[in-house]
Amino acid sequence: MKMTDENIHASPEISTDDVKNLIKKKDDIEEQIKAYYDVLEDQGVGLDGPLVDAEGYPRSDVNLYQIRTARHNISCLQNDHKAIMVEIEEALHRLHAREKAKRQRDETEAQEEAMVLQVTLPPAFARVDTVMQGSPASGAGLKVGDEVIEFGSVNTENFQSLHNIASVVQHSEGKPLRVTVIRAGQKAHMSLTPQRWSGRGLLGCNIVPIPR
Repeated sequence: MKMTDENIHASPEISTDDVKNLIKKKDDIEEQIKAYYDVLEDQGVGLDGPLVDAEGYPRSDVNLYQIRTARHNISCLQNDHKAIMVEIEEALHRLHAREKAKRQRDETEAQEEAMVLQVTLPPAFARVDTVMQGSPASGAGLKVGDEVIEFGSVNTENFQSLHNIASVVQHSEGKPLRVTVIRAGQKAHMSLTPQRWSGRGLLGCNIVPIPR
């Protein structure tokens, strides 16, 4: 059964629990049908076996009332079964349509958020490709892959080469520098103090320029 957009929007909200309840009703109907078939099997007549003898008289070797009741109930339950199957199919269509619409909304929102971030975040001018354990850079929270947009007085607007950063570091030994990076699509701020440590340099990290 094909559901149009109008059907979907006009129909009440459907949940997974609603579908589970419909399936339970279907299972209950199937159990009842089986029970009545068992009655007919016990009587040895089945759904279409004759209820009269060779001379046309009602059979005396079977329970006619029980058989007629079972056959009537099977007929009614089969109609109920068809109806519940249609309900389940429609419910699944509506549920899938709702989930698809939600996924599309989520994707649209994610794309819009990404576009906003691209607009608001300045382009990085350098990337951290190494951080030594126990170094000032490591202690400040700098991580490999961080993209630098601010390093002390150096920023995206005035950065020309790594000499700019080297100069700031040499003149800031023992003084905290404000460092801002882009990590996982978001800004991360930290305070990095260039200083002597057990390794080489004053930072203990390697920074490479990002080609523009």
